[in-house]
Amino acid sequence: MIKVGWYLSMTAVTVLALMPIEHLQLPVFDWWDKAQHALAFVVLTGWALLLWPLHALRVVLGMVAYGAGIEAAQWAVGWRFAEWADLAADAVGVSVGWMMVSGWWRFQSRKQERTVS
Repeated sequence: MIKVGWYLSMTAVTVLALMPIEHLQLPVFDWWDKAQHALAFVVLTGWALLLWPLHALRVVLGMVAYGAGIEAAQWAVGWRFAEWADLAADAVGVSVGWMMVSGWWRFQSRKQERTVS
């Protein structure tokens, strides 16, 4: 069920990213748009890493590729605009998500080591 939630979230992000801009609330300022990109990718990447911990590098590369794919699809549909800054925000989100989950894994590992010894 948790994987289904992740897939639904990925689908929702894709739909929102490709929806005509007039159907979305315009951001108050451009940096908020970048923050939304980064936050979405922090959540999606962190969630994916928790679902597939043995495939961390694949998850990280796949999420960056997903961000690039969204930008390419926005360019292709004609009613949205692809932006390098959006892809950069996605990559920042992927990096932050990876760092957070990696930190959590290290914390849990140390906690377990102290319990065992």
